[in-house]
Amino acid sequence: MEGNKIQKLSDSKAFRFAALIIVSVTMMFGYFFTDVMSPLEPLLTAAKGSEGGLGLGWTSSEYGWFSGTYGLMNVYLLLLFLGGIILDKFGIRLTGVMCTSLMLIGAIVKYWAVSTDFGNATIWVPFGGDVQAQVAYAGLGFAIYGVGCEIAGITVSKVIVKWFTGHELAFAMGLQVALARIGTAVALGAALPFAKAMGGVSASVGLGAVCLCIALISFIVYNIMDKKEDQAAAAVATEPEEGFKFADLKLLFVNKGFWYVTLLCLAFYAGVFPFLKFATKFMVFKYGVDENVAGLIPAMLPFGTIILTPLFGGLYDKYGKGATLMIMGSVLLMLVHAVFAFPINNWVVAIIMMIILGVAFGLVPSAMWPSVPKIIPMKLLGTAYALIFYIQNIGLSMVPMWIGSVNEENTNAEGIIDYTESMVIFAAFGLIAIIISVLLLREDKKKGYGLELPNVK
Repeated sequence: MEGNKIQKLSDSKAFRFAALIIVSVTMMFGYFFTDVMSPLEPLLTAAKGSEGGLGLGWTSSEYGWFSGTYGLMNVYLLLLFLGGIILDKFGIRLTGVMCTSLMLIGAIVKYWAVSTDFGNATIWVPFGGDVQAQVAYAGLGFAIYGVGCEIAGITVSKVIVKWFTGHELAFAMGLQVALARIGTAVALGAALPFAKAMGGVSASVGLGAVCLCIALISFIVYNIMDKKEDQAAAAVATEPEEGFKFADLKLLFVNKGFWYVTLLCLAFYAGVFPFLKFATKFMVFKYGVDENVAGLIPAMLPFGTIILTPLFGGLYDKYGKGATLMIMGSVLLMLVHAVFAFPINNWVVAIIMMIILGVAFGLVPSAMWPSVPKIIPMKLLGTAYALIFYIQNIGLSMVPMWIGSVNEENTNAEGIIDYTESMVIFAAFGLIAIIISVLLLREDKKKGYGLELPNVK
């Protein structure tokens, strides 16, 4: 910048945050759709025609399989990794429209599935065996949507790095996460009452599909700003930016710090997102909370991160200590699930633990995502985020299926589930996250990534 003259749109704080809000709306509606089925588990698994005719008659294993389909195509068809390469090779604008379109297509398929009665028809599916046709088709839609949503996540991450490097990077990423969590919180708190009021599960899913239409439009609007930013950047550039080359992937695969971040993401999110898939019913069975309000307790988690993630991101920007924040959040994750495993059935304890989990969920993402650009160069950033999300999707795919099977094995003749084993599994993910965070801190001291240093220059 020369004097007060703005050379690029990203030099302007107003334009930076305008771009951030636009892409954050895309992810907010995406997160709403991701979690809109989680509080609907009581209706999905109720006997068909029960609950005032709203029950769909899924089993716990079928619900667990459905929840895991979100990451199936990303994991086994390598579509997320391919999406990262497309992002680095062809840019943000093309990739963004592609992924938001996939989100909408998947949502429409899922809506069709849950609003259609397939009778007693069954379909064989990978990792699930024979499941009801409705479950299979809903899972197909969720899998297509999952490809789009995960690629959208890495695209938005690269957007933020592009506009905020050297500025309020961690705060911006934290704010994006906070706005996305609003989508999660609204889904967890309102999806079940809305479905009951509007006549069934399909009502909440249909609302999510409408939101994704708005998400697609939002990203198209962002593309206009992105094109102007690229034109301005080209006008002031002193030398052309080095582009993506496949040979550069070696730099990614041999980077130990990158793999620590990747494994931390896998362990930490495996202890959070799969838990939320079962949290509403867990509150009903473990703590005796009425099912009409049980979704409000897990909804406290994303509501808490709405404030905490930007707050912790701002602290990271100003004071550093990114690796330390990740260690603290991992410790809290393990603590919460350990307490959930104890035979304490007071709903007050559940609320306190959910608040603490919200703190953990604010600490780790606010430090982890802004740390990646300190380890990986910009030209490989899309592929790096894609690989992190790809490994994360292994957890998002396999863990819900695992927990669904464990819960079914621990269901007694009266249909009551003992969640102790499930909570021990989630606590183990917290312990693994602690170990990896400590290793990352040690690697940072060796390599000088700057994870403990401020982001604002």
